[in-house]
Amino acid sequence: MATPPRTARPRKGEAAGVSAARIRLGRVFRVESKDYFLLLGTTLFLVVFGLVMVLSSSSVESNLEEGGFFVQATRQGLYALFGIPIMLIASRMPETFWMRLAWPALIVSCALQLLVVATDLGVTVGGNTNWLAIGGVQFQPSELIKVALVIWLGLIVTKKQEKLGDFTHGILPILLVGGAAIGLVLLGGDLGTVMIMGAMLMGALFLIGVRFRLLLPPVLLGLTVFVIVAASSESRMRRITAFLQENCTTIDVNDCWQIQHGRFALANGGIFGVGLGNSTAKWSWLPAADNDFIFAIIGEELGLIGAIVVIGLFVMLAVAFARVLRSARTPFAKTVTAAVLVWVVGQACVNIGVVLGVFPVLGVPLPLVSAGGTALLTTLLAIGVVLSVARDPEAATRAAARAESRAAARAAGRTAR
Repeated sequence: MATPPRTARPRKGEAAGVSAARIRLGRVFRVESKDYFLLLGTTLFLVVFGLVMVLSSSSVESNLEEGGFFVQATRQGLYALFGIPIMLIASRMPETFWMRLAWPALIVSCALQLLVVATDLGVTVGGNTNWLAIGGVQFQPSELIKVALVIWLGLIVTKKQEKLGDFTHGILPILLVGGAAIGLVLLGGDLGTVMIMGAMLMGALFLIGVRFRLLLPPVLLGLTVFVIVAASSESRMRRITAFLQENCTTIDVNDCWQIQHGRFALANGGIFGVGLGNSTAKWSWLPAADNDFIFAIIGEELGLIGAIVVIGLFVMLAVAFARVLRSARTPFAKTVTAAVLVWVVGQACVNIGVVLGVFPVLGVPLPLVSAGGTALLTTLLAIGVVLSVARDPEAATRAAARAESRAAARAAGRTAR
């Protein structure tokens, strides 16, 4: 009986080359921590879900204003197409890169915001001068200031870690620089963004362990400024009055329009919703249906179940941030994670609270879900910074060791045969 031919065995040099290639691939596709993948997966799911809801909620207004049902959704998709790679690239950068970038980023973003409030390049939208138009490109420098503040705060806390218990030498310099950056946004009248930025600054300091008694005076001062600025604007006072009156019976119906139709949309959705794409509120009944009030469209089309799922996703995002914060090993990692946690989750709570009638209309979008290119790009970049500190620094070493061990075991088996 003929003996079947044996398969040629690879020579030692070939086996070594294959093993080396596997080790190099292992270093490229390194095994990160579970917290890393939880944060990344939740973020990507929210972005994809947001694209679907922007397509549904913006189709009518997009056709009326821009001549096509998919113009706004396509634009948002392009921002996501750029934003996700930016997030992934940012996740590979070391802390030293972000620390070197902190001051230049803060200076440049504040200079751009100064152009908004001090030159004719500023664009007013919805009563707030918060947009900058340069060469046909329109964006929000205030969103860039958010990211810059996150990175800058991580740098300063790292340098002043030993002085954070001293208000004069530790906390006051942070408040002066951070407050000046927030003040530039306040000059444009965007009180909602200012509130988020102030909460981000104070909340990050509190979460990294700064004593509450040191933060109480600036918090009280910030609340006082907030009340004064809100009371100084007639349009803001009308919105506050509309919020305080349950049925808006004694003021202009236009001031109650958005609040009431947001509630109508939620009520129309019921438990299971009217179906994706079947919203009636988006037919020019609900202003900012694809932006500030997109949660109302979610509640109408996907019902109570869909709304709970969205809230659950943000809870999962908060858990992911909290896990990264707990396992952070450096002051920079703790600070940037705490700041982005307060920013993204806090802004989501405010946006959803406005739609549910818990807060007056503040004009802040739902992070990762609402339409808005600058907001999406900067939020993804900020999460990329958190991903960069959430990476497991020992994962590559362990992966390489496992690959080398497997290669040695295979070589020993071949030698034995």
